[in-house]
Amino acid sequence: MYSMLTLHRFKLLTLLVIANAGALLYLSLGELKPMEIWSWTDIAGEGGSALLVLVWAWLLLKGRPAGRVTNLLFFGLACLFCSLWMDSLDEFIALPETMTLDHWLESAPMPIGFILLTLGIYHWHFEQLAISAQMINRERHFREHRQFDKLTPLGDARYFQRQLEQAMPEAQERAEPLSLVMLDLDDFSAVNNKHGLREGDRVLQLVSQQIVLNLRSHDLLCRLAGDRFIILLPSTLEAQAQVLAQELSDSLAHLALKTAGQGERITLKATAVALMARQEDASSLLKRLNIVMARAKQGPQLARSGA
Repeated sequence: MYSMLTLHRFKLLTLLVIANAGALLYLSLGELKPMEIWSWTDIAGEGGSALLVLVWAWLLLKGRPAGRVTNLLFFGLACLFCSLWMDSLDEFIALPETMTLDHWLESAPMPIGFILLTLGIYHWHFEQLAISAQMINRERHFREHRQFDKLTPLGDARYFQRQLEQAMPEAQERAEPLSLVMLDLDDFSAVNNKHGLREGDRVLQLVSQQIVLNLRSHDLLCRLAGDRFIILLPSTLEAQAQVLAQELSDSLAHLALKTAGQGERITLKATAVALMARQEDASSLLKRLNIVMARAKQGPQLARSGA
């Protein structure tokens, strides 16, 4: 597999060829200065800067794919390098005083390089914004994927909490009603005890599918835990939510379920309650809903104990 530097090797080789051509041009037009008059401070400053720019170009080509941004950044750095390189050659080679070529070679590439670098950084900025947006979306998708129930294709309690926290302020801002329905299967442990956990898991999957069939496309169904489900109903009054809760309870009671192995009939009963959001936060609404569910579950239990 080729590295990025291998992909861009012709750019770097071309730059080195241009640098050598500039040195040969200076040598052909001028003569070497005596070492005694060399300015080591200028040599270190100009030559060191040229070397650093060359390293920047090498790192750029080593780490980026080909494209407009890479080309703008590289050619901008190449112009800076050529300007600094030709300027550093002046410290070693003396050209005739009547010749102005060296001034053009030292000065002209510099502003061109800065313009190209500016354009490259400008487009690089928008490139990074696009990459960041993609990473945020991927992170959110991964995080939400982890918050999906392992058994059913539904969100779990954490996922529902997050969606509810987002939906409640939006509903209040638009002055629209928002309701919840909680559904709990009665004595579901008997199904597990009689038919086994695998059969119980299959029943939960079928129950989730049955509930989804009775919901609108913008309603959200999640599995809280075990045999308890919860539904987020946007733009829904409490009376409408209560009707839906009763319909869901009836549909599960009439659901023709049989075991996968022996074909035994499985009868389900469910307690379903509904509430509409008030001027409260998500945690308070869920707490209120759990209290209503506990009271609704308590009635059948008292009736059975009295019998």
